Amino acid sequence: MQTQLFIGGQWQAGSTGATIDVHNPATGEQVATVAAGTADDAVAACQAAHEAQKQWAKTAPRERAEVLRRCWSLMMEHQDEIADLIVQEQGKPIADARGEVAYAAEFFRWNSEEAVRIHGSISTAPSGANRIIVHHVPVGVVVIVTPWNFPAAMITRKLAPALAAGNGAVIKPPAETPLTALRVAELMAQAGVPDGLVNVVVAEDPASWFDAAVDHPSTRMVSFTGSTATGRVLLKRSADRVLKTVMELGGNAPFIVFEDADIPAAVEGAMVAKMRHSAETCTAANRFFVHADVADEFAEQFVAAMSKVVIGGGHDDGVTCGPLIDQKAIEKVTGLVDSAVAGGATVALGGQAADRPGHFFAPTVLTGVSPDAEITRSEIFGPVAPLITFTDTDAVIEMANDTEMGLMAYVYTQDLARGLAVSEQLESGMVGLNRGAVSDPAAPFGGMKQSGLGREGASEGIYEFCETQYIATNF
Repeated sequence: MQTQLFIGGQWQAGSTGATIDVHNPATGEQVATVAAGTADDAVAACQAAHEAQKQWAKTAPRERAEVLRRCWSLMMEHQDEIADLIVQEQGKPIADARGEVAYAAEFFRWNSEEAVRIHGSISTAPSGANRIIVHHVPVGVVVIVTPWNFPAAMITRKLAPALAAGNGAVIKPPAETPLTALRVAELMAQAGVPDGLVNVVVAEDPASWFDAAVDHPSTRMVSFTGSTATGRVLLKRSADRVLKTVMELGGNAPFIVFEDADIPAAVEGAMVAKMRHSAETCTAANRFFVHADVADEFAEQFVAAMSKVVIGGGHDDGVTCGPLIDQKAIEKVTGLVDSAVAGGATVALGGQAADRPGHFFAPTVLTGVSPDAEITRSEIFGPVAPLITFTDTDAVIEMANDTEMGLMAYVYTQDLARGLAVSEQLESGMVGLNRGAVSDPAAPFGGMKQSGLGREGASEGIYEFCETQYIATNF
């Protein structure tokens, strides 16, 4: 297991020799110590990426595609090993970790196919004076900053299209979960990614690291996944150099259950939308709006399903929900639940941190939650489901849209026409209509409003990492 920085194709200690301890959130035990990078290391990584990218951009798309496909193949060959690293440093159940690795690897395969399909165009100017040639060129060096909740997938969702388009990259994985990133980089080198094209530098001081990276003259783009608050800071800093940005930020997803919904199917979808990956996802259902006619039925079945959730370490038998990432997360979720109860909500299940070692919160269902409660305004990032009743369609759409976030939404109804009509009125970049999961490398992932800028995945994703160039010429 590599624990050093990866710069210019070489594994090395940070410039100061400092280190960062990595802990298992399920037990609190230290699982590794990794090298801590500095601003100087960020500069070295950007320079290495710049030098390697110039040649990579000249590489034929088919050749780039074959390298990416080998990355996919190697990740799948090592699926269990990478999943084990995710469990150790992030804590999610092993089944979810294996699912993440498969999802992460698929971005390499998908973008290996997209690499040879970057289209251009040629046309005649309306005046007839010249031809208009439009094509798409790589941006250059991309700075990638990823979160701890998906240690593999949030890297590959950015890195695969960046490389497919002909760019170089410098990655700052989170200090909480750096091991997966380092292992993925190692496998990519084995797959034939040129030395220096991909660099991984874990940061001792993220702020100074980022300043150094964005100020490097070769850096032309920042791709970030994380909280909206941090995204605002990085956007402001990126604006100093007018860098291109793709931002996948926070969510506050509504989950709407109409009176004609298939309730067992809605409960099943709710469990996926809320509890997948231990409820620590930006697409997690955050507010449950249930029609008053079926509110009791839905709540009863949902509580029954949530009561069957087994919390524990990711390798423990039968576990379906792992720990929160740290004690601060426990304190945040506890505060949101306590505030909701103080405002009149009823605890139907759970309601507190689990009485066991590690950072666990009991699966929780709250009924009678006020639409204005603090918990409806915050991204919970924990296994808590606040239920709010409604009777009017226009009113529930208004409540669902009453947030600065617009990443994900869910709608359950057996009336397809109503479902589509409501979906189109939701201010959300993605909608699951009678589905609790929507993420797919072949689909455009991203949000509206303060949930982000740009899209990842699908055919749109690769063009985020390109610049459009127009050439006027006469034949």
